[in-house]
Amino acid sequence: MQGRVEWTGGDGLLCTNSNGQSLELDWENGPSPMQVTLQMIGACSLVDVVIGLKERPFTKVWVELDSTRAETSPRVFKTVEMIYHVRGDVPEKLLERIVEKSHEKLCSVSNMFVDVQITSSVAVHRD
Repeated sequence: MQGRVEWTGGDGLLCTNSNGQSLELDWENGPSPMQVTLQMIGACSLVDVVIGLKERPFTKVWVELDSTRAETSPRVFKTVEMIYHVRGDVPEKLLERIVEKSHEKLCSVSNMFVDVQITSSVAVHRD
């Protein structure tokens, strides 16, 4: 995996991967690198949830994230709380197992944060 991050002037960054796909950031007027990192913890794990639900009938899946950071530099994450929501006919115990498996071994992003307390809960919304 390769990538490139280029300063585009002012507060802007252009992040490009080896496939030429890019993500533009403005650290003052848009998501900061730390905000994007938090969201990528959720995105990586949410992929595991959607794939893990397989043939279960659901219409919407999302995760809400709340974090705390160190008070002094480097302002690393100290805690990340994740609440997973699924709208559909999904057994709550199944969803809990999928989320647990995601954080134990599947989600590469969350597993990089070894000194961060990551907690999660789930909510199933029946249609």
